Amino acid sequence: MAAKEQDAIYSFLHVGSGPRNPKKIPAAYQGPEWREVRLDINPEVWPDILGDIRAMPAVETARFDAVYSSHNLEHLYPHEVPLALAEFFRVLKPGGQALVTCPDLQVVAEYIAQGNLTQPIYTSPAGPIAPLDILYGHRPSLARGNLYMAHRTGFIASTLAQALHKAGFADITVQRRGGPHFDLRAQGQRPAGGK
Repeated sequence: MAAKEQDAIYSFLHVGSGPRNPKKIPAAYQGPEWREVRLDINPEVWPDILGDIRAMPAVETARFDAVYSSHNLEHLYPHEVPLALAEFFRVLKPGGQALVTCPDLQVVAEYIAQGNLTQPIYTSPAGPIAPLDILYGHRPSLARGNLYMAHRTGFIASTLAQALHKAGFADITVQRRGGPHFDLRAQGQRPAGGK
């Protein structure tokens, strides 16, 4: 076991993590006191736990201090979002926090309303990203057969906050980050007294 893992006193579940990449971890979880556990549906990224965010039976209830979900919820169908958020809530310790990011469809709609559907609005590590990619998924990845990248739902700040609230989270905040991220960053806490 690595020294960092031995010294860690907190752990966070990084759902839909993709390949191991310390640069993708939020600053709040980068200290030596934190241990990352990666869960992903794609075996090609070698996750610690191979699993689906809609049902995570391999993850113990109340095991983690935090759950980090970066751009995962939009890959679910709308009726599956409550399942995933309920799982995030379940695996958190009382007082634990979920950090969720996803595309901000309000900003995307503004670009589309201006007549821009296919022109890139920013460049990600995967390449140029247009409003169409944000709405339906990264087209080059989909063309290569990576259907995990398809988008099936979306959020604006108020609907993401409502979804977290319905899942039982408290102290919810949602930030609209604008460019260059064009996403929402939401935090919610599992109440210390349980649900």
